[in-house]
Amino acid sequence: MSEAIKKITKDGFWTNNPALVQLLGLCPLLAVTSTFINGLGLGIATTLTLVGSNVIVSMIRNLVRSEIRIPVYVLIIASLVTIIELILNAYFHPLYKTLGIFIPLIVTNCSIIGRAESFASKHSVRHSFVDGLSMGLGFTAVLILLGGLREIIGMGTLFAQADLMFGEAAKGLSITFIDDYPGFLLAVLPPGAFIGLGMIIAAKNVIDRRATQRAKTLVSMTPATEISQAQ
Repeated sequence: MSEAIKKITKDGFWTNNPALVQLLGLCPLLAVTSTFINGLGLGIATTLTLVGSNVIVSMIRNLVRSEIRIPVYVLIIASLVTIIELILNAYFHPLYKTLGIFIPLIVTNCSIIGRAESFASKHSVRHSFVDGLSMGLGFTAVLILLGGLREIIGMGTLFAQADLMFGEAAKGLSITFIDDYPGFLLAVLPPGAFIGLGMIIAAKNVIDRRATQRAKTLVSMTPATEISQAQ
């Protein structure tokens, strides 16, 4: 794997994560993540849109005049979202009904058009594909982490309603942590989503800060180590 691919992948998953760093697409992220499955469904749809739009924009980047590039990008994204919405409605109708308006709202997700404008329009198809995939999977990771935490705390379950995505056979995947759990309403409501996302962002910042401090410590210790080895 080349250094460029590694950097693009790290940016999508961690360094420039659209949900934790760019803070884009927060409306569906906060509204949909009441359960793990809801977050996974929206994450897959968003990832497919990111990958498809990045690849198409990269392929036509030299054919589209700069004056009309934004309308063209929006048209591409809207077309992809419409295809995904029709597929969900046809094959995953219960999940489609649960996600509701937030599937069409993917069109307005700033991270998608932002990647088309700032990255795909300036890079090769290969790099644009990796960027869209890593950004989408990074966004999906936050969706399922937040959805899982809210489901566990709010309802005492995990993987509830897995059959919405994986069929009737997936009903057995549901895990109940506490029988007769009364629930914690705050975790299920939108304020719980804000609190949960804030805690995840805070945890990321703590990890980044500690990693930076460790790197500085290693750099400062390197000369002394080399001198002692020389002696």
